[in-house]
Amino acid sequence: MNYEKLADILFQNIDKTPEYWEEKYPQRDLPKGARVTRLAPSPTGFIHLGNLYGAIADERIAHQSGGVFYLRIEDTDKKREVADGVRLIIETLEYFGISFDEGALTDGEQGDFGPYRQRQREEIYQTFVKKLVKEGRAYPCFCTEEELASMHERQESEKKNFGYYGEFAIWRDAPIEKIEENLQKNIPYVIRFKSNGSLEKRIEVNDLVRGSVNMPQNNQDIVILKSDGIPTYHFAHAVDDHLMRTTLVIRGEEWLATLPVHTELFEALGFAPIQYAHTAHLMKMDGESKRKLSKRKDPELSLDYYRKEGYLPMAVIKYLMTVLNSNFEEFCAKNPDKSIYDFPFSAEKMSISGALFDIDKLNDVSKEMLCLMSGDEIYTGLSEWAKEFDPEFYSILTEDKQFSVNALSVGKGGNKPRKDLMYWRQAKDFLSFYYDSMFKVEDELPENINSDEAKIIINAYLDTYDHSDEQSVWFEKIRKIAEDNDYAAQMKEYKKNPENYKGHIGDVSGVLRLAITGRLNSPDFHQISQILGKERAIKRLCDFAEKM
Repeated sequence: MNYEKLADILFQNIDKTPEYWEEKYPQRDLPKGARVTRLAPSPTGFIHLGNLYGAIADERIAHQSGGVFYLRIEDTDKKREVADGVRLIIETLEYFGISFDEGALTDGEQGDFGPYRQRQREEIYQTFVKKLVKEGRAYPCFCTEEELASMHERQESEKKNFGYYGEFAIWRDAPIEKIEENLQKNIPYVIRFKSNGSLEKRIEVNDLVRGSVNMPQNNQDIVILKSDGIPTYHFAHAVDDHLMRTTLVIRGEEWLATLPVHTELFEALGFAPIQYAHTAHLMKMDGESKRKLSKRKDPELSLDYYRKEGYLPMAVIKYLMTVLNSNFEEFCAKNPDKSIYDFPFSAEKMSISGALFDIDKLNDVSKEMLCLMSGDEIYTGLSEWAKEFDPEFYSILTEDKQFSVNALSVGKGGNKPRKDLMYWRQAKDFLSFYYDSMFKVEDELPENINSDEAKIIINAYLDTYDHSDEQSVWFEKIRKIAEDNDYAAQMKEYKKNPENYKGHIGDVSGVLRLAITGRLNSPDFHQISQILGKERAIKRLCDFAEKM
């Protein structure tokens, strides 16, 4: 076979050489030990938690080492691409604080190693495919879908491995005359890689997460160039990571099976091997067992879910850091004043078994962060979220900024600030009792208090009500109302002799709290009354008594 002639026939328009591209994209001038990592999503319109999970690891490892983190768009599968897919990727990651040193932008790109969109790199890929054809390591395959399906059926019936290899690689050694004949007839073809591997032999690769990985060699003649001249993921990944001078590829464990293919491709192309880190799947508990997060079953897999619910971006990042590195929580406990970016992230600390995603734990992290924010800070974040996701609530919230800030500041003082909020969407319901247009009585009276008793308590409270009372004076008045109406003024008295009382002071304050907030559980309702103002507080008490 005259491989050089075959290469020239197949790639008549390719006049550049691999050496040209090697010179165009020289080795990066970086400090010793610096890592070059990348995020390489497809613009399918769905950016998920796994993308962010990997991006955090990529960004931390690159920047901690003084290296480079870039964005490459893998858009070779046109069927799955959606309009604005790239913009969605970039804007969503920016929302979570992930920024890139170079790569694709919404309206172009930045950096010296582009194009950063694979469909714009067609000439580069074809140059390297031409090289492999010249060297007898790639060839055209004219198999139809029907022929491949028939081959698959035969392999199944004969209990042989599936794929295009050995005796099933029917175009591997086809004469050039037959190839030329098909080309003249314009019969569609793909380019396959000619593997020299054998399943009887093994490869050993050092994975940054898993350590030494030992696997059988690749023996498949995989497709590296599709019939439209666009490469498959396997080939594009090898060429791009080499020419963009990537040093570490962090990807999900589902790609572990392709390691023999990629190892052989790098070797055949004459590329220096790069390091891989295969991360564990994000899992969740489903009953008593674990399963992978599912796009169909789990809305929390989509990053858009966290934006719509209004989670603090940094809360999501901080939680994912606890999943990524087992010693992150210990670091935070010992260094409460340090940023997460001070944490020495390590790929070796990443889990090799299923990484368990626990939304309850995320909610706890989010609560902790929100409770430390001031009322002003919460107002800013909440109003920005509401403007986009709940315009009606936004207009209510922003009608009187100071009133809303005061409401959001309740319970913020002291050593143990309240942890009422987890995310912005929840705030609407939590704050609803402050705003007359949203106020409603949600709970029932305490079990041992009927309507008549409730009226007595409210009227007694109104008789002594002074809006200027400090909290201690205010509480003493409630204690007096309890005593005057045969309710225990202290819980321990009631627990000791419940038969001597109608109830306890908690029941009395519960009636008043219910009238003011519509709930039996709320923050300090003395503070709430102060924020509502004298007229509104009294009106609510009167309205409640009237409806009894």
